[in-house]
Amino acid sequence: MIALALAGCTAATAPEPVGASAASGTRAVEHARGSADVPDAPNRVVTLEPLELDTAVAVGITPVGAAVAGNVTSIPAYLGAKDVTPVGTVPEPDLEAIAALKPDLILGTESRHSELYEQLNAIAPTVFIASQADPWRENAKLIGEALGREDEVAGLLTGVDDECGRIRDEYDVDGQTVQLIRPRDETTLSLYGPVSFAGSLLECVGFTIPDQKWEDGLQADLSPENIAFAKAEHVLVTAVDVDDRSALPPAVETAFPDATLVDTSTWVSGVGPKGAAAVLGDIERYLSANR
Repeated sequence: MIALALAGCTAATAPEPVGASAASGTRAVEHARGSADVPDAPNRVVTLEPLELDTAVAVGITPVGAAVAGNVTSIPAYLGAKDVTPVGTVPEPDLEAIAALKPDLILGTESRHSELYEQLNAIAPTVFIASQADPWRENAKLIGEALGREDEVAGLLTGVDDECGRIRDEYDVDGQTVQLIRPRDETTLSLYGPVSFAGSLLECVGFTIPDQKWEDGLQADLSPENIAFAKAEHVLVTAVDVDDRSALPPAVETAFPDATLVDTSTWVSGVGPKGAAAVLGDIERYLSANR
């Protein structure tokens, strides 16, 4: 299992972070919009991206507020986080709700929230990752720096890679192909590529995702009529309820009657160390059941 190791030093003995000011209790963090002076130990954090929420919770920081993914209505249950106030959606954060929480740090994304940066930064120091399309591990490292928890995040990412290696060694799926399909609507299916969160974890354990014309390396959309382009030895399909086979679109059910349903809340919306632990657990259960 991926374990969380919290730093044991106290405020009295901890070394001052690079760029910190003893008088102000802040330190400089370089991010997608330049440099931000953030608190040494932020405790009223607002997150606008699933990765930022997951990573904060993974290192023991429960944000006071979080924007929720567009396909859900609340804070993901897999996080086990309580008392997090929703502040709009990831595409459309609620600035008034954010300000009402009196945050001391806001985490957002340049590609999604660029036009809101000045308003957010007027509320509290704001740090932006560049894009949700970038490799999630690199984004997690920046989030860890902003939270003052670089070492903890680095440890969690090492744990993810170690777990990938253990699964890869035990189940030996090298060379086997896999597709992760997300039904969007009646006319669109999305395939997830190697740069995507779940895709990177599938390849981390040894699977190969067949080449497609990936948009930003993340996904490729196709119509049900072109389902043949999703052919692979293993086919996984995201669903809100993994026990409801009716969630499979007819074209997918016909082409891949043995397709396995996986949870949208973790495989798509659960980006981060805790989401990775959940996805890797699903992968191992799938491989164990199909030996």
